[in-house]
Amino acid sequence: MKSRHVIRKMNWLLAVLILSTAVTAQKKVRIEHDLIGEKEIPADAYYGIQTVRAMDNFYISRLNIDFYPELIKGFAIVKLAAARANNENGVLSDEITKGIDQACEALLRGEYHDQFSIDLVQGGAGTSTNMAANEIIANIALEKMGHKLGEYKYCDSHDHVNLAQSTNDTYPTALKVAFMMMNEQLIEELGILAESFRRKGNEFNGHLKMGRTQLQDAVPMTVGQEFHAFAAGVEAEIENLKEAEKVLYKVNMGGTAIGTGINTTEGYAEKCARHLAEITGKNFELAPDLISATSDLQAFVVYSGALKALAVKLSKISNDLRLLSSGPRAGLYEINLPAVQPGSSIMPGKVNPVIPEVVNQVCFRVVGNDVTVTMAAEAGQLQLNAFEPVIAYATLESQHMFLNASKTLRTLCVDGITVNKKTLERNMETTIGIVTALNPIIGYERATELANEAMKTGKGIIELVREKKILTEKEIKELMDPAKMTGQKK
Repeated sequence: MKSRHVIRKMNWLLAVLILSTAVTAQKKVRIEHDLIGEKEIPADAYYGIQTVRAMDNFYISRLNIDFYPELIKGFAIVKLAAARANNENGVLSDEITKGIDQACEALLRGEYHDQFSIDLVQGGAGTSTNMAANEIIANIALEKMGHKLGEYKYCDSHDHVNLAQSTNDTYPTALKVAFMMMNEQLIEELGILAESFRRKGNEFNGHLKMGRTQLQDAVPMTVGQEFHAFAAGVEAEIENLKEAEKVLYKVNMGGTAIGTGINTTEGYAEKCARHLAEITGKNFELAPDLISATSDLQAFVVYSGALKALAVKLSKISNDLRLLSSGPRAGLYEINLPAVQPGSSIMPGKVNPVIPEVVNQVCFRVVGNDVTVTMAAEAGQLQLNAFEPVIAYATLESQHMFLNASKTLRTLCVDGITVNKKTLERNMETTIGIVTALNPIIGYERATELANEAMKTGKGIIELVREKKILTEKEIKELMDPAKMTGQKK
């Protein structure tokens, strides 16, 4: 009985072994090698061994490169420009150039992005990302050329796709192209937000209110002027982003490892910059000193600074919207923000300004990202800065969060804001601040006396003016004309 049980167990183990062998045999792989050794690569994968190494080594941000398609497109544009420049110089055949061209165009259409499955944050100054781009472009090109994936003798990731290049010039250049593409989208969305504030400014221009300085009553203005000021603030940041984008146009393509241009051919660097400009329609040009441009990341600091400035502006506007809508009984309550969700699990009827609040939080994050960019740029040593991947992570996150936050603020908040007319009228009747408008009529000293009396009695300035017959009703009406009180033309 015992021997029979042993035989059955052995037969079962043999069956498992046979099944396991059959499954392994069915698993299609190709073998690739590098200086460390060999690795199995899925036969249908467009990436190669260095991409797999990065997949094994870096599990940091839990965000893969394909989360930000602009970075992939940035690399596609860089590799396309390099291939065309090499072809012009006669060191890359027409056939391989065409294959690389087709591969890059496919990436620009959004195809094959799922193959970039490595973490954004990585060691090696971005080498893993550059090699992933090289391998994936090479294999797409091979397929377009009628060859099998991995047949690198026909189109090699190093010798052809990465010809006359280094991570140290391709990675920062790809970042600049990616940031530029995202900047265009961000500027467009911010422009629509500014237009929304402008429309509200026109709608609210007839509503008189008290302006405030240091949270105290100041002088009259209109709600429209307040919203036009919001629009002007956003428009100023748009111009700042446009100016900051220009620092991204100087590239170190052709500098290769440290900026000396080793392994390149005559005129290659200039041709790369020209092709970048032609492909993007932007004024990309070769940096005057490629050694400096390879190690110095000041352009990223400047652009990130523009994002930080936008964060400060949008956060201040969000603060104002929350304050102006505070209440409804114990706050300013001059405007109503759209009610988008209940505000409390314990207080019935409470509605919170959740949209400006989320924009505030985005702004806090962007300011933190700017600190990250600053420290990464500062930490570079000698002829290279190894910390560009975290600059990519921080800057792309800031751009995308702003893109989403701007649209959210516009569609779920600004477009639906209304004015509380009764609150504004009551404030204008009772405010002491309006006494400033009387200075030219009754003088500073008498106006001060009226202000003190209003403070002591609780009466409004206009009420005291009527009571003391300082002005006629016609004069009061003219005084309260928004156009006259707020510096606007009729």
